[in-house]
Formats: sequence, structure tokens, C-alpha cells
Amino acid sequence: MTAVASLAALTSWMDDYLRIRELPDLDGAVNGLQVENSGNVTRIVAAVDASLESIEVAGRVPGTLLLVHHGLFWDRLPQVTGRRYRRLRAALASDVAVYSAHLPLDAHPEVGNNPILARILGLEVSGPFGSYKGLDVGLHGVLERDRDQLAQELSVAVGQPVRLIPGGPKQTKRVALITGGAGSSALEAAARGCDTFITGEGAHHTWFDAMENGVNLLFAGHWSTEVFGVRALAERVSEKFGVPWEFHAQPTGL
Repeated sequence: MTAVASLAALTSWMDDYLRIRELPDLDGAVNGLQVENSGNVTRIVAAVDASLESIEVAGRVPGTLLLVHHGLFWDRLPQVTGRRYRRLRAALASDVAVYSAHLPLDAHPEVGNNPILARILGLEVSGPFGSYKGLDVGLHGVLERDRDQLAQELSVAVGQPVRLIPGGPKQTKRVALITGGAGSSALEAAARGCDTFITGEGAHHTWFDAMENGVNLLFAGHWSTEVFGVRALAERVSEKFGVPWEFHAQPTGL
């Protein structure tokens, strides 16, 4: 018999667990339930992005909750046109609900992208790193490695090659971490005495930030560093509500 959970009960629990209503995010970002369905959830599809492909995969089974890190709404524009129209049309036509958790998921101590990747790498966390509007998004701590070995271990963890900008010492010790697109925080890493900074991606100028400020900068991919949170959250929700889950991978290479 297929398990069925109430969408209202499931999303209410996630709102509380992730502190959706309390924590800040980027201007225009919408956390929580973005698209509702007919009210019941029969399965969960976790994905990094609420792309058209992810929505269509979720829509193969009506009553699916698509649980994502990057949701549908970022710009505060009311128009339902173009890409937004296509995605919403696909969700509504297939009874797919969409729930998004961005910075609240990055920072969550149990299912957050940053804490999970830190545990995988063996980072001995000393404290938070990278505050945004009062929310500590990333982490810093001790991780003693040859920097090339660390790059290899990180590559295995994220499942793709890692770009190392070798601006710091060969042996790492103080390492900071923010998943996603936080390359500009390399300067903060240097200012706080870290010799190495791990993130997903960054702009052109971050090469100079690293090389001229004595920091090893490792780019491990925006998508690839943010698969951890949605998978862990989906597993946690599945355990609590008895609804099966799966992960849809759509790697961007970025």
C-alpha cells in the first residue's frame, strides 16, 4: 500500500525544523512551500534546482513533492511568463508541490550542505564563517592536509574534478567552507587567518584574491557542493512521514 502524507503537515514540520520563517535569505528568495498540490504527498523527489527537467521527473507520479535548494522565485517579479510559466505549468498539470530551502538549508546543523560536507572532509569545526544578514552560513576549523590531497578528497566527495588555485601553503591547517557560489569570501578567509577556502564557484577576480592574499582556493562546483542538503532533508522527511524519496541529479558542471 502506498504511503500518503498530508502536504500541510509535512511542510509545517519542515518550516519548523529548518526555521524557515526566522532565518534571512537573499533579497527576493522565497523559502518554504512555493507551489501547493491537491493536498497529499505520495513521494518526494529531491533536486538541487527546480528546473523544468526536475519538475517533469517529479510529475511522473502525481502527488509528488519536489524538494529543492534553488526554488522558482528569486526576483520578486509577478509575471508568469517564459521559463517561469513553463515550470509552473508543468507542476500544476502533474499535481507536483514545490518546496524550497536555500540559506536555511545551507546552514542547518544536521542536514545543511556545509555541516555535511565538513563532516565528510573531516573538518574539525572551530566555529561559523561567512555571516549573511546575521545568519552564519559556513564553517571554519582545522583540517591538516597536503593541499593536493585535500583537492583529491574533495573531488571524491563531490563527484567531479576540483579546481585548485594555489595561493596558500602546501600544507593546509585552517580551512573555511561555504558551499555554492561564495568565491568572494576568499578575502574573509584570509582576514580570519585561514590558509584555505573551499566553495563551489567564484568570479574571475577571486583568482587574484587567493594568489595575492595567501589563500588556497578550491572550487568544487556550485551544483556539486549543494547536493548534500536536499538529499539529507528528503531522507529525514521520509523517515518521519513514511513517504519514499529519490534524488534527481541534473549536474551543471558549474
